[in-house]
Amino acid sequence: MGGIAPTVIVPVHDAFDVLGPCLEALLTTIPANTPVLLIDDASTDPVVLPLLAQFTARGGSSWRLIQQQENKGFVATVNLGMRSCTSDVVLLNSDTIPAGRWLEGLCDCAASVERLATATPWTNNGEIVSLPEFCQANPLPPNPQKLASVLRDCIDPEYPEIPTAVGFCMYITRNSIDTIGYFDEETFGHGYGEENDFSMRARAAGLRNVLCDNAWVGHVGNQSFGPKGLQPDNQSMQRLLEKHAGYREIIDHYIAADPLQERRSEIILQLDIEGVALV
Repeated sequence: MGGIAPTVIVPVHDAFDVLGPCLEALLTTIPANTPVLLIDDASTDPVVLPLLAQFTARGGSSWRLIQQQENKGFVATVNLGMRSCTSDVVLLNSDTIPAGRWLEGLCDCAASVERLATATPWTNNGEIVSLPEFCQANPLPPNPQKLASVLRDCIDPEYPEIPTAVGFCMYITRNSIDTIGYFDEETFGHGYGEENDFSMRARAAGLRNVLCDNAWVGHVGNQSFGPKGLQPDNQSMQRLLEKHAGYREIIDHYIAADPLQERRSEIILQLDIEGVALV
């Protein structure tokens, strides 16, 4: 992984049961000295902070922990993380399971795609980037590490364009932040819709949102800050449509067309050849 490493930002609010597996997977799958920033958004569960401190110590000098004394919500927490570094960033939900060389895949994507704003990997539960079933909450596969290894070693990436990043795991370039700014705290408050808004602003600025189609990160879903993805809640959707009137039409058209259908079929076939079960 050449160049300046991105900072992996993990916003945390409770959800202890999924937090440990996420951080263990993160620690064991990223290259040494990758900057990691854990931000506790005033978790109420007393066992969360000691766990974060434990992993920060295990991660060494490249891992940092910020504890917020007041609950700020997902958007403000992420913005704090992005303002706390000068590199590209990877936003990683605390209910994810990073697998294989996922981060190297995202970095290769960032180095290869011109005018990149965001890159999102495949997952089991990520709406338009879900495997095997499109726009479905698929279960976690039996062997995430083998699945991710096959994607990395056997799939030549195409980095197809997608209309919006999906918030469970998204690579964001510093150039896009410098160009269009941070997440919109004022409009989206505690979350739901901010990554869609960011993606739409990036598109308007001539930047690109792509799928990193040779990387995979598992997603338990519905934990911590709640589900983050393609469809915001009703109130946030209204706010999103006030800013981007064509958003729903863009997404509906994309889902109806399903341009990734052939790509998913190719990957599922390759996984089958390699003996990797998806469910």
